[in-house]
Amino acid sequence: MAHNTALPAQQAAAGGTRNGSNTGALVIVTLLFFMWGLIASLNDVLIPHLKSIYTLTYVQAMLVPFCFFGAYFIVSLPAGALIRRIGFQKGAVAGLLIAGGGCALFYPASFSGYGLFLFAFFVLASGITILQVAANPYVTVLGLPRTASSRLTLTQAFNSLGTVIGPAIGGLLILSSVGAAAGAVADAATVRGPYLALAGALALLAVLFFAARLPQIAESEDVSLAGEGHGSAWAHRHLVLGAIGIFLYVGAEVSIGSFLINFLGESHIAGLSHADAARYVSIYWGGAMVGRFVGFVVMRVVSPGKTLAFNSLVAIALVLAAVFGQGHVAMWAILAVGLCNSIMFPTIFSMALHGLGRYTGQGSGILCMAIVGGALVPFAQGALADSMGVQASFLLPAACYAFILYFGAKYSSMYAAQP
Repeated sequence: MAHNTALPAQQAAAGGTRNGSNTGALVIVTLLFFMWGLIASLNDVLIPHLKSIYTLTYVQAMLVPFCFFGAYFIVSLPAGALIRRIGFQKGAVAGLLIAGGGCALFYPASFSGYGLFLFAFFVLASGITILQVAANPYVTVLGLPRTASSRLTLTQAFNSLGTVIGPAIGGLLILSSVGAAAGAVADAATVRGPYLALAGALALLAVLFFAARLPQIAESEDVSLAGEGHGSAWAHRHLVLGAIGIFLYVGAEVSIGSFLINFLGESHIAGLSHADAARYVSIYWGGAMVGRFVGFVVMRVVSPGKTLAFNSLVAIALVLAAVFGQGHVAMWAILAVGLCNSIMFPTIFSMALHGLGRYTGQGSGILCMAIVGGALVPFAQGALADSMGVQASFLLPAACYAFILYFGAKYSSMYAAQP
């Protein structure tokens, strides 16, 4: 799979049905983006829930994103090898079944303890990693290279739709039932129904994917950016910087989402209960959804790099307003960061894969490994929150956005020569 100027000729040779099959494939793959968005955003509800049940410190509570996003680092390269061996479609089926198994593990975990919950998060994320490694580069090659960022942004918008629905469902089905019966086991039991339902939905999706007809997309020749190496994906400077950008972006986004409920519960911010705050988490992710639909249109006329730099700059300003403000100003500033996050992941991802040719698969694996930022950055912010308070700890995500601003500005003219 490649993201380069050779693709239009390939597609022309594929015949008149190619565009129709591409559209159908995009619709099917979009279902994946929706499901893993819903599942990942449920973590934002479960982190404060498990923290309360097992009386955890912030660092201990951040073991949830540590195990979830740590799977990306451990599983990405084996996932790439698996997909090369069995193909995108069977790889997607395997990923869905593994993710479903992880959801099913939440049932015994509710009787056991925090350790089994962490293992369940790891298994669930391992399945999602397989899906991510396959689907992101697959979307980038289902059309013209120039519109790859726009196309991936559109599919990510449906990922965001899942992240909007997830916290609302979690708040309703999990947090609103807390306290109805006494004890940690009783409170932990509230996860059983929702996660068994998710396991069933993922198994059904696996069956649908197994039966679907998806176009096969071959790799093409290497077309590199001027002045960059050819030996491997690592020789491409923009790929390496993009991987750092993915690490920091996912870390910042997950950190903010993970701390939102506790942040909104602070007396000088909003003083909300966990159940009430969960509804505002949906606003945070909803901003990302709206921004992605807008970005899909904007990046057809504005350079993806310039759009990325602009969003990063605004995100820094909003996070600083949340750190140094209070009340509704701080609350709405941090929630508005979701709007800025909207186009960042798909834009960094597609810019980093640009011109990698036969190394696109390797580059995708590297970028998916970089998603481990979602494990390490929240863990670091948890340590800051324990030592200096939740509000001040948001300085860390602001620093992450500063690097993304640099990356977007540096490659703002990347697609200038494209037709």
